[in-house]
Amino acid sequence: MATRALHGVNLSGWLCLEQWITPELFAGTGSLNESEIVATLGTNNYQDLIKEHRQAFITESDFELIAKRGFNAVRLPIPWYVFGNSGPEPGAYVGCIDEVDDAFEWAADNGVLILLALAVNPGSPDADDEVGGSSRTFRDDMLTILDMLSHRYASHPALFGIEVAHEPVTQHRVGLFDITEGMPPSALRNYYRDAYNVIRNAAGTRPVVVLPDAGTPGAWKSFMARSKYKNVWLDTHLYHYDEQVDATGPAGAATLVARSKAKIAQARKSRLPVMVGCWSAALPFADSLMTPEGRIALERIYCSEQIAAFEDLPAWFFQTWKTTGHLSGWDSRIALSSFERRMLS
Repeated sequence: MATRALHGVNLSGWLCLEQWITPELFAGTGSLNESEIVATLGTNNYQDLIKEHRQAFITESDFELIAKRGFNAVRLPIPWYVFGNSGPEPGAYVGCIDEVDDAFEWAADNGVLILLALAVNPGSPDADDEVGGSSRTFRDDMLTILDMLSHRYASHPALFGIEVAHEPVTQHRVGLFDITEGMPPSALRNYYRDAYNVIRNAAGTRPVVVLPDAGTPGAWKSFMARSKYKNVWLDTHLYHYDEQVDATGPAGAATLVARSKAKIAQARKSRLPVMVGCWSAALPFADSLMTPEGRIALERIYCSEQIAAFEDLPAWFFQTWKTTGHLSGWDSRIALSSFERRMLS
């Protein structure tokens, strides 16, 4: 278990493809997500592509660099088909449990802890969420996966915790009669309780069980109270790149950081430890007169103020460790390159 705050990075785009992280994998296919790549390339070509990508995108050297930069943890999104044919029916998708095993060994060798994140978004209509989505059948398969993961890594020294979903989408009422698409909040809460029991039965109380706030940080007041549930954290994701704010100067960045603080305050009403599972340096679209150098300088200010806002949280994870396009607002190697190690560790 961690004895100090976890300051880490997401390893997004490695085991779960993300177009914005590795656009070259999608180039020429007309695809927006992994399921479309399968349909476009065919099973054999897709499987060759994904195996080659996984072998090269994250290696042991990445974990060495992560540790050298001062990070002490990674958040590792894993797909529902992680166990391949040993888990819920994967179809054309290729399992990646060997890569997860490698990640744990590399992490242990470099003093880095791992938060596993089951990258399924209950309630989302996204076609990639084969186990999740709006289907009512996601629950049993997800619990099976969590049980298998918990048994496999329960005693591994690099395991910090398991996040039971990524970014769930819940229903909410609009006006008097309309309800948005998504998962009923009561069903998500029941899934969280069941997931907790599965992890505890398999791995005991050592791993932290992390619950996504589903974009509603203030909706979890007194949920899963500590008197009954042990070592449970609430995760809030703090992105602001799509918000309507004049982000052409420090005042705009300060406004966005204030919004992050407000969301953290709402999440703390849950009385659970609150962590930030994803945040970035990406600002709302800048004025066309701003130079690239000016934007990078402003992103550095924005990062610095966010880190200060997260100072008393038990964990934060930048989104993400690397992008093949070296996106300044999202690639930690660029966004955080000028920060001293002591500011990250």
